[in-house]
Amino acid sequence: MRALVLACTALLLGATTAAAEPVPPRHAIVVCQTASFYGNYNHAVGPVEFKRTLTYGNKIGHTPGAHPVYNGWAASMDYGPNDWGYLRIECIGGYDSW
Repeated sequence: MRALVLACTALLLGATTAAAEPVPPRHAIVVCQTASFYGNYNHAVGPVEFKRTLTYGNKIGHTPGAHPVYNGWAASMDYGPNDWGYLRIECIGGYDSW
């Protein structure tokens, strides 16, 4: 009986872990001339922790429907230094172009 309980627990934990796997970002580019890239988004004040300015053509990643967008600020991967942050959703385009 104990073995059955342990096996069921392991199976449930495995299923929970699989459901929590992050979605890899879809390849895209910055389509604005410049776009501010922030490290985080605070629902009380908006984007916080300015990181850098991205320019047209910078390689980024964002998966619509899987990565959050808060008040027009989209969670995105900047493939230059490979870090996550937020930039305006209208500055993301050229999906699957690279």
